[in-house]
Amino acid sequence: MSRRPTPSIAEFPVSGSDAGPYGITGGPDGALWFTMVHGGRIGRLTPDGDVTSYQVEPASGGPSIITAGPDGALWFTEFRGHRIGRITTAGDITSFPLPTPDAGPFGITTGPDAALWFTQANSGGIGRITPEGNVTEFPLPLTGAFPSAVVAGPDDRLWFTMNQANAIGAIALDGQVTVHPLPSPDSAPVGITAGADGALWFVEIGAGRIGRITPDGKIDEFALPDRASRPHAIAADDEGNCWFTEWGANRIGRITSDGRIDEHDLPTPSSEPHGITLGPDGAVWTALETGAVARLAPR
Repeated sequence: MSRRPTPSIAEFPVSGSDAGPYGITGGPDGALWFTMVHGGRIGRLTPDGDVTSYQVEPASGGPSIITAGPDGALWFTEFRGHRIGRITTAGDITSFPLPTPDAGPFGITTGPDAALWFTQANSGGIGRITPEGNVTEFPLPLTGAFPSAVVAGPDDRLWFTMNQANAIGAIALDGQVTVHPLPSPDSAPVGITAGADGALWFVEIGAGRIGRITPDGKIDEFALPDRASRPHAIAADDEGNCWFTEWGANRIGRITSDGRIDEHDLPTPSSEPHGITLGPDGAVWTALETGAVARLAPR
């Protein structure tokens, strides 16, 4: 393990401190798109620092996680508004209410079937929405599981974290769910990503660990040097590494496929890093809830 200041980290102010940049993803237009959970806006940032933002109505919807869709638009969840949002690269926003009241949509990803799949944290289900706006909902076999992040796996299933159930779930396209309990009851997994090694990698915010699960359910866990660092989101690169945010420690971490961990301090204290993604420029980008987006150029 190593931890050191990294001169190649740059920060771009993108909002006031009360707007709350949260989720982030690369868009089809070569820009970074991010949510502002408290300000109710969607932001766009070019790699050279130009910022534009678009208001979501109502502003109280709490846009949370954002992903590139199969239709050339960006799709996002509104955790407090209980809707799925769509924004074009020109900034046109459409909103789709969900059938279940108070569903609490949080994670979202594009599935292998060219639909968007999302978690329903409050109601404990998994949802699917087509680009035309048709919604299907699938209940989970556990109550109070608080499904959080979701990602498409290498096996044509959608894999998701179950924060309150301390488990990792997988759902097939027909709605069949498999649950893999984690070894420790204090794990509280949140972010999840599909690694270049064919496994799923996830963070355990409650236990300060990075986890790895194969499609057949084999689990490995790697303890972080600072168990109180509260890892939050994770993203894989093409070289077999996974990058993650340490919300409680103001750092960006990297774990290699064999479990070696490096950590990088962010320049601004208490910047609250949340979402993380690999950008179109090959750099690692993370949303800082205090009002900026950070870029780390791997060496």
